[in-house]
Amino acid sequence: MKNLSRLALLALVASLAACSVLESDKIDYKSAGKAPTLEVPPDLSQLSRDNRYAIPGGAVSANSYQAGIANAPGIPTAVVNIGDVRMERSGTQRWIVVNRTPDQLWDPVKDFWQENGFLLTTDQRNLGIMETDWAENRAKLPQDIIRGTLGKLVDSVYSTGELDRFRTRLERTPTGTEIFISHRGMQEVYNNSRQDQTVWQPRPSDPELETEFLRRLMVKLGVSQEQSKILAATNSTPKTATIAKVGNQPVVQISEGFDRAWRRVGLALDRTGFTVEDRDRSAGLYYVRYVPPNPDKKEPGFFGKLFGGSSKAEAPAKFRISVKAQGESTTVSVLNEAGAPETSVNAERIVKVIADDLR
Repeated sequence: MKNLSRLALLALVASLAACSVLESDKIDYKSAGKAPTLEVPPDLSQLSRDNRYAIPGGAVSANSYQAGIANAPGIPTAVVNIGDVRMERSGTQRWIVVNRTPDQLWDPVKDFWQENGFLLTTDQRNLGIMETDWAENRAKLPQDIIRGTLGKLVDSVYSTGELDRFRTRLERTPTGTEIFISHRGMQEVYNNSRQDQTVWQPRPSDPELETEFLRRLMVKLGVSQEQSKILAATNSTPKTATIAKVGNQPVVQISEGFDRAWRRVGLALDRTGFTVEDRDRSAGLYYVRYVPPNPDKKEPGFFGKLFGGSSKAEAPAKFRISVKAQGESTTVSVLNEAGAPETSVNAERIVKVIADDLR
């Protein structure tokens, strides 16, 4: 009877410990190197390309971020700044604008990711792009009594079943630099009814995680914790993107000028699984390719199904995304690898993916 009571007490304490961790405000990727390695096809890494248009080179959770917004004073505009750093927002997308050159920012931004527990798998100063490895947020693990007592001895047994990676893009502007952070996530799911096999599949990008890391980066760049929370709590902006047809070609129409639309389309591409090989702002073109991030090759995954892919398809699909100014608005269309208008079903799917992210 005494043993049963002790077991019950242990179970109760463990459940309470788990609840407290699930509700706590933590992001911890510093032990991510011990998480299961996610092997991603090499084609998902950035390629070195023509550099004509290249750029020279406290723990918090999404819950606390939402609470911060709820308690923050109302901010009537989507652009607020402190010192030489400001945050801009359009829809669910945010980015930082800094009155410093990419050369001045590259090393501090690189240090920022390493300080937050990440390794960099892409470090291309000439393209202004860096990308982290796939990492596990260990703060999501329940801090039960067994794990708390044995610690690292059994730590490798625990897994959240989720992995994250972040891509940072630095764009030169006439007055400084714009910094974009995009999140991509994977989740481990069962792929049969017996639930004895799993595969990794993409999960939706998390704008709240992006915002939290942008806020932390502002602190790294000299903004105080309190100021960074105010900057991150800007109000939402109206819907700006709609799908239409020009001739027989599907397009995204954005009710914003070219400069803002160009930034937002680039971030949307980073978020949704496209690799930007090159970009020509003067021509309004992104050169992209797409490969479903499915290392198991047993299931095509969400984007693989979206683009009709299968486990046998190895070659990446290449496109050009055209961003054209139309007065005070902008039109986004899809071109094939040769630069001709893409009118196939793929164009419709790509347009829908971009439009959904821009809303």
